[in-house]
Amino acid sequence: METPLVLLTGFEPFGERARNPSERVVQRLRRRPPRGTRVEGLVLPVDAVRAVPLLLEAVDRLQPRAVVCLGEAPGRPAISLEWVAVNLLEFPIPDNAGQKPQGEPVVPGGPAAYFSTLPLREMQAAIRRAGIPAVLSLSAGAYLCNQVMYALLHHLAQGGRAVPAGFIHLPSLPEEEAERDRPGPSMSLALAARGVRAGLEALAAWLALGLG
Repeated sequence: METPLVLLTGFEPFGERARNPSERVVQRLRRRPPRGTRVEGLVLPVDAVRAVPLLLEAVDRLQPRAVVCLGEAPGRPAISLEWVAVNLLEFPIPDNAGQKPQGEPVVPGGPAAYFSTLPLREMQAAIRRAGIPAVLSLSAGAYLCNQVMYALLHHLAQGGRAVPAGFIHLPSLPEEEAERDRPGPSMSLALAARGVRAGLEALAAWLALGLG
């Protein structure tokens, strides 16, 4: 059986932050893929206009067996596996191009929401077994992370493609929080990468069983 190709995406730094753990985890796992996978990495711009087309072009070109998008969630203490994406753009801060959509749909006329098609419980359990906190989250927010998750799932659904896909939020890096007067929760790059690795290995095992 051919080793499944997983498209793994992250984001560049945004706002006042100089580092994004999702970008760095993608770079690490692209160099040394998790057991049972081949990884194609893609770092997306924090740009409401450019990010989605770049992601969907990569999906159509690479035809991956699964797609896992990563992003940073400042203030969260654990790796968060997202259950749902909503059809709403309500940016709390401008993106890196200065755009700040408010109350707009991700896809005009699209469904109100899409659920992740990744094996979230299996992935969460694997991350926890690796000794890293992980939770199932009911909100991907209404910023770029939610936007790309919704657009990805809509694109696959419209094409009738049974490709497991979803989104995982990572805590901020300690070195980022150390620069703040009121630092929030953080997780080291090594732990975040180990957690995502464990989750992807669980995904690969699930795919090998023919469940996805």
